This record gives sequence, C-alpha cells and structure tokens, in this order.
Amino acid sequence: MDKIAVLDFGGQYAHLIANRIRRLGVLAEILIPQNLVDPAEELKTFCGIILSGGPQSVLGEDAPTIDSAIFELKKPMLGICYGMQLFVKKLEGKVKKVGGGEFGKSKLKILTKSKLFTGIPKTSVAWMSHGDEVVELPAGFEKIASTEDCEFAAIEDSAKQIFGVQFHPEVVHTKFGEKIFKNFLKITRAKKSWTMDQFLKTEISHIKKQVGKRKVFMLVSGGVDSAVGFALLEKALGRKNIFGLMVDHGLLRKNEAEKVHKSLKKAGFKNLKIINESKHFLAALKNITDPEEKRRVIGRVFLKVQRKALKRLRFNPREWLLGQGTIYPDTIESAGTVNADKIKTHHNRVPEIEAMIEKNLVIEPLAQLYKDEVREVGKKLKLPKNLIERHPFPGPGLGVRIICGESKNLKIKNKIASELNRKWRTKGKVLPIRSVGVQGDSRSYAYPVALFTASRDFEKLDEIAIWLVNKYPEINRVVLCLNSSKVPRTFQACFMKLTCSRIDLAREADEIVNKALISKKLYSKVWQFPVVLAPVFESEKEGEAVILRPINSEEAMTANFARLPKSFLNEVTKKLMKLDGVENVFLDITNKPPATIEWE
Repeated sequence: MDKIAVLDFGGQYAHLIANRIRRLGVLAEILIPQNLVDPAEELKTFCGIILSGGPQSVLGEDAPTIDSAIFELKKPMLGICYGMQLFVKKLEGKVKKVGGGEFGKSKLKILTKSKLFTGIPKTSVAWMSHGDEVVELPAGFEKIASTEDCEFAAIEDSAKQIFGVQFHPEVVHTKFGEKIFKNFLKITRAKKSWTMDQFLKTEISHIKKQVGKRKVFMLVSGGVDSAVGFALLEKALGRKNIFGLMVDHGLLRKNEAEKVHKSLKKAGFKNLKIINESKHFLAALKNITDPEEKRRVIGRVFLKVQRKALKRLRFNPREWLLGQGTIYPDTIESAGTVNADKIKTHHNRVPEIEAMIEKNLVIEPLAQLYKDEVREVGKKLKLPKNLIERHPFPGPGLGVRIICGESKNLKIKNKIASELNRKWRTKGKVLPIRSVGVQGDSRSYAYPVALFTASRDFEKLDEIAIWLVNKYPEINRVVLCLNSSKVPRTFQACFMKLTCSRIDLAREADEIVNKALISKKLYSKVWQFPVVLAPVFESEKEGEAVILRPINSEEAMTANFARLPKSFLNEVTKKLMKLDGVENVFLDITNKPPATIEWE
C-alpha cells in the first residue's frame, strides 16, 4: 500500500496532517524523528515525506532535528512551519526569530507557477502560527508565495521536489489547504487505498489482540467519544465482555445524568450503570483553584471511583482493563508525543493514567482519531443521530468552565486602550483574569481584552481580535461585552473557590443558552458552546461575568468563533443578566489558535 510519512516534531496539528492525507484516500503514518535509527533507510519505502510544525525554535540547542541523509532519498518532501524552517537550516539557509510572532489569518499571495499551488487563486486566506521565520533561502530554492508579514510564506526547489510552507494547510482556516495536499499527493504519485472501513477492521483486530482474555470496564460520559468508544469495544469484544459506568461527578449540566442515561439505554447500551459520586469530587476540589490542578484532581478521583466500583461489583481488577474515550486532541494537548508542548492536562492523561497505559492496563480505541472521524465511526456503527451529533462536553464538566481567579482585587493597567481606539475606533479594556491558549504550538496563559462597542460586524471584530493577539504577547483572547458598550472605569477579579452556589449559577447560565439554541433552531449550527463563569466585576459588590464561547470546528484542533444572530445574543444576554450575581455577559470572539476552546 502506498503511504506518506509524517515526521512529528510536536506540532499541535501533526496528526491533523495525517488526518487530511487519510481523508484524501492515502495512508499516512506518523513517525517520531528521534525514534528513527536509520531515517534514510526507514523512509525509503514511503512515497513522500511531510515534516510537521513544532513548539520549539529550530534555533534552540535542544530542538528536534532529522538526519540530512533524508534529502538524498529524492522523495517529494513538504515542510510545514517548523518543518520548513528545519530543512532550510539543514540545507544552509537562514532562520531568525521575529517580533511578536504571527498568529491567525493572513492573505497569501502566490508569486510564481508551482505544482504545489496548481488550481489555487493567486490570493487566498492562509493560517499562520509561528515565532520564527525564514530570512535566507538555501541554494536551489525560490520564493513562491508571500504574505504581508512573511516574505517566505512558501518556497520550493522544483528540481529536488522539496516544498515548504510557513502557514498551516492542514487547518480548515487555510482556504485551499486540502487542494495543497491533493497537489502534493499528485507529486508523490501515491495511490489511494485508505478508508474508514479499513480503520475499523484494523482497530477491531487490535482491540481483540490487546484485550485478549480480559474484559473492559469503560467510563461512559454520554458524550460522542465515550459512546462511540463503548460501541466499538462492544462490537469487537461482545456485550458480555464490556461494562459501562457513568459517573455523576456533580459538575454536569442541569439534569444531565438522567438525560444521558436514558439516551444511552435507548441507544442499546444495556450493560451500563450510573453512580452519583458528586460528594467525593466536590470535596476533593474544595480548595483547588489552579486550572491544571483541577484537571489532575478530577482525573485522580475518577480512578478512585473506578476502583471502588470494581470492588463493589466484585470484579477482579486483574481481569479488567480501563476503557476510555480519549481522542487525539486530548493526547496532543497533554504533551502526549515526545516533541509536543503541554497546553493543558486532560483528566484522562493524569500521571496515574499514564502509568497504567505503560503497563497496558488502559485501552483507548479512538486515541488516534479526531472528533469528525469519531462521528464517522459512530455512523458506521449505526449509533443514533442524537448521540453522534451531540455537542462535545469536557470530562471535567463545569469544573473547567468555572474560573476561580488568582488574587484579591487584582487590577491591570490597560496599556493597549489608546492604540486600540486610535487604530480601530473601538474601546477596550484588559480583564484581570487569565485563560489557556495555544500560540506557535506552545501553551500560553494570558489575559483577555474586552471590547466595548455596539457593532456586531463580526468580520471586523475578528480582524481586531487577530491584531490584538499578534501585537501583544500578554493577550491570547478577545471578548465582546454584550450587555453594554460603555467602558467601566475599572474591572476587578477576586479569588473564588469552586462552590456549590457557583456550580448552580453556571448550570443555570448553561441551561439558558442551550434552551435558546434549541428554540431558535441554532443547535446544529454550532459545534460546541461552552458557557464560562469568571469572578470579574466592576462594582463594589463581588459579582460574576458569564462568557459565551460558541465555536465551529471539525476536529477540535482548530476552531472559529460562531457568528450567531444578534436577536439570539440579545435574548440570551437579557436572561443571563437577570440571574442573581451576574454583572456582565461577554462573547468570546477568538479563534483557535490562539485561544483554546475551553478557557481552562
């Protein structure tokens, strides 16, 4: 079978590259460069080679690299972001660090005819996420595309069939990214032979081999991933060899446990039990405010609950594996590959789980897939539409949608306000809270800027958001105030714990949003809609802000904020402002990257 090698240098989108290649019908294998003993020998059977992006700088002493012998293979090669910078450096070109980096949409201008850009307009949108850039080309290379901020946005040595792009064609934000991959596959002459049916056949065989004579104890949340994972394991092993446990950890949506349990039973999941362990989770989280620690605590308590349930059900732990609905974004954001940077610790990637994985005590049949692929598997397994198309909901639930703040009455000087007003005629203020982001394949933990304007021109607001994040390294998110266009004199944040009253408030806010989505027939128009509670206020009395985070995505690695009707936003804002304790309502208008989907 013809195949493409994807060398993974730790980029957030390395597996997304393979995903795109597979979608085009060609098998792509991901390889870790450090694990290749003889790269030239091991890569010679591939039709082409793709070098991924990465979080590090090629200028760093410990930056991952590759043996120069691969350039003698005479295989078509495509370097993406870090991958392009790496081969430029190896071939004696020059790379240097740029100012604040470049993140977000850029206008790509094709400068000359190239096989890589066949059938692509001379001007199109491309997605950038980098802190270094090429400043001098190696011998034999020419510039084939530029952007306003990046001279060498794409380069090639047509004789050696080596191509490089500084942008990311694998993300949906790059309008003609798929066409670029199609063109590259034509250059490699790889034949199409990869299908999802083939994945299922291979994975079922792998499941049987890994499990052997044991059984699987599966934690089921009711979300797409765990439901599809449960169904796939059941198909491979038979119903009697898999047991599902749904844990109500007290951080679910309003009436979520009952609704999910009914829908799973209706879908045919018979060997399934639900238990309420909210007291244990909330007790463990009582004094935890750090976002990373919250995720670790939740992951550890899940394990304790699982072990207790095994004991109560009189299951021999030696005969059972732990099943999880982990998908690839969980793995890569938790630094699950050698070269990747940790963005945030997912609850299914805490150290205790990692130790169990090392001992072959965990099975994750979907760990190499993205959300869109998981849904495709669900369709193949004939799961009901309402389960497959359900909005994603994080395993830690509302625990990572309730921000606890950092210090009492934290204030930040708003140094960007004057320039924002001068350039965009828009008023803004830095909010004194931080959230997790991903910039240049690395984790950021930075501040949001709140915009105060009556405008709902989302295209212009998108431009402002991109400009802010690119210009100011301390900013990774931009929100729009929905309840007022008047700028408050000051914003304060305070230290708040994860209390039952805050969880109830978050539940009510979430319920208002979801009911409105359904009544306005917008549920299917949005991929996911986190509703975040943050201890930010402007009055003397401590209050909260509700932050709406509607996004659209295919695979969760990249996302655009959803453009929702003004009528919907107005209705939801009015209802949210009536909740006791809510002072402001903000709409998150940041794409991913630079902001992650969840705030924590």
